[in-house]
Amino acid sequence: MSRLYAGILILGLAIALIVGTQMGTDRNAVSASATLNIYSARHYDTDLALYDKFTEETGIAINLIEGDSDELIARIEREGTQSPADLLITVDAGRLWRAEEKGLFQPVASEILQTRIPEHLRHPDELWFGLSKRARIVIYNKAKGRPEKLETYADLADPSHKGEICMRSSSNIYNLSLLAAIIEHQGTEEAENWTRGVVANFARQPQGNDTGNIQAVAAGECRISLVNTYYVGRLMGSDKAEDRAVAEAVGLVFPDQQGNGTHVNISGAGVLKHAPNRANAVRFIEFLTDDWAQRAFSEQNHEYAAVPGVVIDSPVTGFGDFREDALNASALGRNQPEAVRIFDRAGWK
Repeated sequence: MSRLYAGILILGLAIALIVGTQMGTDRNAVSASATLNIYSARHYDTDLALYDKFTEETGIAINLIEGDSDELIARIEREGTQSPADLLITVDAGRLWRAEEKGLFQPVASEILQTRIPEHLRHPDELWFGLSKRARIVIYNKAKGRPEKLETYADLADPSHKGEICMRSSSNIYNLSLLAAIIEHQGTEEAENWTRGVVANFARQPQGNDTGNIQAVAAGECRISLVNTYYVGRLMGSDKAEDRAVAEAVGLVFPDQQGNGTHVNISGAGVLKHAPNRANAVRFIEFLTDDWAQRAFSEQNHEYAAVPGVVIDSPVTGFGDFREDALNASALGRNQPEAVRIFDRAGWK
């Protein structure tokens, strides 16, 4: 083989390699631009409809992995830099904090998200964003009448309610986040005093979920409980007459209307640190702040819209307007370890 021929062959192979590499890169780019990998702890039909709508409007196909929040967080951490996950969606700011503490999120600078999502419903460093809200309210048995001294969360610790309160366990994230908010507002000592007072008023050991406690109050097994609004909304909007009867049997109190406001929590999402399709993930979060998407959260799952001013048609709108606590949701995670210790010391199982 002549040197000239060999040189031409080598040059040709080099060009082919370069072209092949570029084509491979382009193919990957096209594939990446048309894909979004979501790990979600929300298991609602509402969300599936939103995914379909996003794909219809953008052409971006969604690959969905569903699971328990803590399991998904552990999986992302285990997958490390090789994780295919672009976005983590979960319920409660306390769970978003758990992912944040493990360094799983990256900040997102989005004018749309900063404009649409109120400051207290997003991370101060834009690591995650609230997409829907739920309020943690007091319910009581209507047949027994509204108890006296039931205007604030603090009132739940009043001795007049001894033997009247049903609660979920202290390990429940909703209770952890509420206590975390009380710690932020009132300090550790007052938070522990409140916790001990509530424990002293238990009608039974903590058990069940929010729906179970609504049923217990409706049946007169206890007189008072704390639940999230969307659980009451679900029962009210149910096709089953017995569910609607349970909802009608309880009265609602939005606590602290003359103080800090009623505690609210969020479902939210954050773009993951090693997201292979970062731009698509950001685009999807922005999409979820559209009025249409916000109405879907509210009307189909009975949550409150995170975006102010969105008009919704849901049983929860019949609960009336209320003043919500404007505490930044990041505090609900930051104070979670202290909340766990207080619950343990107070004997809240």
